[in-house]
Amino acid sequence: MADGSAQIARNAREKAYATPLEDFHVADVALFTSDTHWPWFERLRAEDPVHYCPESEYGPYWSVTKFEDIIAVDGNHGGFSSDSELGGISIENNYEPRARASFISLDPPTHDAQRKVVTPMFSSASMANLEPLIRERAGRILDELPIGETFDFVDKVSIELTSQMLATLFDFPFEERRLLPRASDLILTTPGPGGIVETEEQRQLELFSTLTKFVALWDQRKASGGGDDLISMLARDPATSRQDPYDYMGNLVLLTVAGSDTTRHSITGGLIALDQNPDQYARLRADPSLLAGAVPEIIRWQSPVAHMRRTATTDVEVGGKTIKKGDKVVMWYVSGNRDETAIDDAGAFIIDRTRPRHHVSFGFGVHRCVGNRLAEMQLRVVWEEMLKRFERIEVVGEPRRLKSNFVKGYEALPVRIAG
Repeated sequence: MADGSAQIARNAREKAYATPLEDFHVADVALFTSDTHWPWFERLRAEDPVHYCPESEYGPYWSVTKFEDIIAVDGNHGGFSSDSELGGISIENNYEPRARASFISLDPPTHDAQRKVVTPMFSSASMANLEPLIRERAGRILDELPIGETFDFVDKVSIELTSQMLATLFDFPFEERRLLPRASDLILTTPGPGGIVETEEQRQLELFSTLTKFVALWDQRKASGGGDDLISMLARDPATSRQDPYDYMGNLVLLTVAGSDTTRHSITGGLIALDQNPDQYARLRADPSLLAGAVPEIIRWQSPVAHMRRTATTDVEVGGKTIKKGDKVVMWYVSGNRDETAIDDAGAFIIDRTRPRHHVSFGFGVHRCVGNRLAEMQLRVVWEEMLKRFERIEVVGEPRRLKSNFVKGYEALPVRIAG
């Protein structure tokens, strides 16, 4: 398995360095499903860090690949818009009226007013209240894992923990919690061979079924005044309360995706990183207090959100290149997190870095991830509980990755816990 992976990596590197820069298309989903995107971004950072791709299935786009340039774009919401009516936040053009958009696809001041509605759920006090529940659930999930036989870590641990947490945040029917991460995957992946569904029709039918459940919950909470869950918060506040499901579903979809993906894929990615770096795994087992730095390092290493897109609202210079008004600009967080000019030894997985939170996985500026505390806390708790129980969880096969260039995640990972 290791020899095969090494050969794939060598072949990818040779191809990346043999391809003319003008032919680079780093948003090709195949690069992410095969985990061969690394040398393409490495070359762009070194030779053309703000790169223009004139033709692709997504249309023309700029790639911003270095740490400081990403921060410059992400921090300039006046010059670079997230507006859904300009195409939104992913490389795919998701044009929709602002009234139906989630707050991440809006610019200030509307963005700020809507985001403010849900921020109390992710406060330090709220995290302190949630932690005992997450720890109890993580312990129960881990205690039920089979010993001495191969199982899917994504299904048994990563999805199960995050689906339980999402159901709690939404006060969603607990027995139907698996619909939530499933909806996230349907939203973010492309139908077809290798995808989680074969056709767009299948995708729409599944999504419609789950969204119908959200509509019923919204109507119920709006009528009753609801409680302290996210649906109730959004249904009560004038900034987010709507009558038409098309107009409020955007924020529910956003919170479903955001609440699922950072934590879920970082839990899996962390296990892969530690398995590939047994010296770091041994250090963490010997001293679990190193989790304080290991958790943000896992999130940097995994970069669960591979990119965010903006649209230039004026002509602006980035990295010596002039980006024109209306141009699509893609910030590749997955590349910025491996930028050696900003992060020492960025290609290494090091659990006790001096500045472990010096990464761009959560974004920067007004759109910085609202749930970053929750993601870190869940990741810390599940690893604390795993370290208490198991000497080692061994990866015994290649992961199956999501068919997506937006979320860098996993569908399955075979593992074994020694008896």
